Amino acid sequence: MSRTSLVMIGVSTGGPPTLKELFGALPALDAAFVIVLHITPEMDYRIAQGLDQVASMPVTLARHGEYLRPGHVYLAPGGVHLKLEGNQKVVLCKGARVNYVAPSVDVAMQSLTRPLWGKLVGIVLTGMGKDGAEGLRHLKSLGGLTMAQDQKSSVIYGMPKAALQTGAVDLVLPPRGIADKLVKLFPPLPVPLSKAT
Repeated sequence: MSRTSLVMIGVSTGGPPTLKELFGALPALDAAFVIVLHITPEMDYRIAQGLDQVASMPVTLARHGEYLRPGHVYLAPGGVHLKLEGNQKVVLCKGARVNYVAPSVDVAMQSLTRPLWGKLVGIVLTGMGKDGAEGLRHLKSLGGLTMAQDQKSSVIYGMPKAALQTGAVDLVLPPRGIADKLVKLFPPLPVPLSKAT
C-alpha cells in the first residue's frame, strides 16, 4: 500500500478567500489534501474551480470510491459527509447533520485510523461554531500534527478557538504561516502537466 501523507483541512465562514491565500502560497507537495468546507451542493463545484485557478496542485470535488493521490487537492462536496476508508479511499455518505452541518469536519477527521501510511496533518481554519475541534483532538491522538488559524487573520474565530480549547493544537498560525510549515514538512513534487502553464 502506498504511503500517502495526508493534510485534512476544516473551514467555514471566510473559507474561500482563506483557502486561496493558503494554496496560492503552496507549491505542489508530496501529500494529498482534503478540504471540508461548509458549503451547499450549489456552490461546491464553483469553489473548487476558483481554488484550482490559484493552486499549484489540481483541485477537484472528491468522488465516492476514489483513492487519494499525492499532489492533489480534494474538496468535500456540499450536502454529504466525507469519510476516508483506510485513510485513503473516499466514502461519501448521506446522513444527519453533525454540528449543524454537512459535510462535517469532525466526521471526516474522526474517520481516520491507525496505522498511518505517511505523515498526518490536521488544520482548522476560520469559521463559526465548533466543528473540527473533536476531529482535531482525534487526529492528534493518532500522532498527527495539528494547526489552527490565529484570531487576527480569521474572519470568524469560532472554529479555531474551539479547537484550541481542546488542548490538542500544536501550532497557531495565519494562512501564510501554515503554508510555510507545510512546505517544511513535505517534499516538493513536479507541477502536474495539467497545472503547468
